[in-house]
Amino acid sequence: MSWKFFRGKRDPEYNEILDRIKSYDNSDHDKLVHVRLDEHTLLILNQLKLATGVEIQKMVAFSISELLRLHPELKTIIKQFLQKLNE
Repeated sequence: MSWKFFRGKRDPEYNEILDRIKSYDNSDHDKLVHVRLDEHTLLILNQLKLATGVEIQKMVAFSISELLRLHPELKTIIKQFLQKLNE
């Protein structure tokens, strides 16, 4: 059964975030990272893939991108750390 079947039955609020995740373009991403996840998180990601068709790689890339976008102070922390190394 297709996840599209359930689209009309979901809360519209869910459609917004799922549409943003699905429209996230990671086709030009060619770098690989090995990520360790706890069992519960991996279970949720696998269930999300079954329920929505969103690939785990896309979800991880989208999540990290959003984290950095919503918390630009992380980039500042990294930049300051690197500057201290070069002093």
